[in-house]
Amino acid sequence: MTAPAAPSAALRGRALAWAEGDVDDDDAAALRALVERAAGGDAAATSELADALDGDLEFGTAGLRGALGPGSHRMNRAVVVRAAAGLAAHLLDVAAPSDPEAGPPVCVIGYDARHGSPAFARDTAAVVAAAGVRALLLPRPLPTPVLAFAVRHLDADAGVMVTASHNPPQDNGYKVYLGGRCTPADAAGGEDPGRGAQIVPPADALIAAAIAVQPPAREVPRAGRGWAVLGGDVLEAYLREVSALPGPPPADRRRARLRVVLTPVHGVGGAVAVEALRRAGATDVAVVPEQADPDPAFPTTAFPNPEEPGVLDLALALARRRDAHLVVAVDPDADRCAVAVPDPAADGGWRALSGDELGAVLGEHVASGGLRPPGGRQPRSAVLACSLVSSSLLGRIAEAHGLGHAETLTGFKWISRAPRLVFGYEEAIGYCVAPEVVRDKDGISTAVVVAALAADLAARGRTLLDVLDDLAVRHGVHATGQVSVRVDDLSLISDAMARLRAQPPAELAGRAVERVDDLSEGSVATTGVPATDGLRWVLAGGGRVVVRPSGTEPKLKCYLEVVEPVTAEAELGAARARAGRALEALDAAVRAVLGL
Repeated sequence: MTAPAAPSAALRGRALAWAEGDVDDDDAAALRALVERAAGGDAAATSELADALDGDLEFGTAGLRGALGPGSHRMNRAVVVRAAAGLAAHLLDVAAPSDPEAGPPVCVIGYDARHGSPAFARDTAAVVAAAGVRALLLPRPLPTPVLAFAVRHLDADAGVMVTASHNPPQDNGYKVYLGGRCTPADAAGGEDPGRGAQIVPPADALIAAAIAVQPPAREVPRAGRGWAVLGGDVLEAYLREVSALPGPPPADRRRARLRVVLTPVHGVGGAVAVEALRRAGATDVAVVPEQADPDPAFPTTAFPNPEEPGVLDLALALARRRDAHLVVAVDPDADRCAVAVPDPAADGGWRALSGDELGAVLGEHVASGGLRPPGGRQPRSAVLACSLVSSSLLGRIAEAHGLGHAETLTGFKWISRAPRLVFGYEEAIGYCVAPEVVRDKDGISTAVVVAALAADLAARGRTLLDVLDDLAVRHGVHATGQVSVRVDDLSLISDAMARLRAQPPAELAGRAVERVDDLSEGSVATTGVPATDGLRWVLAGGGRVVVRPSGTEPKLKCYLEVVEPVTAEAELGAARARAGRALEALDAAVRAVLGL
């Protein structure tokens, strides 16, 4: 569609009204300049103006996320001020009345090194303090897991983390966690599993409603002081807890002999990860120099996600030069972790483990007592959890160890809420190895646990790949993949979902579809998860396909899995080859069924 040559009177009015209420003079000036350019016939300016004012930036998922820039539909100080005011109003409505003698609600605020993050954090502190909420600001840019830890450690009622995680450099975001009086104990007297986790319904809708009724940002009260800047105690407590997860370093110094290459991908996790590894005994850690320091431009990669092709190239090159045993990458806010290991059969001699592969290795490690849970012994009722689009292998691991298994909606806001959780993961390289420490995914604690496990295995002449072989022999080869189709017209996705519901395939790549789960029906008995827009086709012989619209992009995403039995260890190579061919065939069949 051709952009209009000039903005409508309504669009121009919305833009000027937003500029008038903005708290940032530079943003207000930029918006007025955009109006002038659009009024002069600049079609690109008109299009940009329309996008900048296309409603309010939606408060959902875990909070806010979007491109930086002026306007109601972008991430900027005015949007953050109104969001903070809405959050403060929610806390005063929910937390304060529940226990008036406990004093005002408490909100911890953290931030990373992205463009705008320090200012957004200070604005949040100023707004919530003016509203009567006790604001605690982390002392410097720190990883998201430190903020998530602080919510639990300080028994705060809420936490805000200013970050866009692994999004491109032009984005920023605003994650919200709830704790304390906002997550009361359940009726049985136990702790709410959501304490210190990201928000879920109905809290997200309630906060969004509170934001919607806030006045223009310039009219929102902001304190000039009154918030506290925390010292190093919270970070010290986090490091103490995380570095102790694998237990004390063995006397034979096996962890010290492990050569590790680490990249924080220009984010804020580098120094914290190195210190956590050092305290856990992994002292030979080389940080990729080109990606070591926080840099919001992310100059060595266009998309700072360790899963993206090319992001690990510098780390792998350094690993080859150092003859390293392990490569670890954490994303810019250090809540995700990617791992690569030497593999002579792989191109370049190194192989990056998939999210499902590392999830299986860690799940087996936790289930077999590899970590020391709080209080000592692992309870028999302990639960391993993963999202419904992650591999079914974790369920088999849990069953083999007599543990429970929970399947949730995608996203750690759901995974972290599984009752009696001892380990959770999602295929998008997110892992929770210590839910009593951080009720969220945590790339740093994951790095510590993986390094200690790799060192212990090396002392026995084994590797992480050997663990994967063991699991395949025991439970079959579980091969996973994805089909992702981007569209320009969102109606194509809704039409495709309607068609697939009406006419599900009877077979895919020669495998009968034994059961169709319509995830939008929300049948706990059938699907084990609340309602969501998605379909799951369960295949004969093991495996499945999950089809769902992306929650953040104009994409239809399909998650594939095939399972091939392994009759003996000697047959493992052949079984993997069969699984690879079956996955390729399933990929082609799903693409054909989608018809997009």
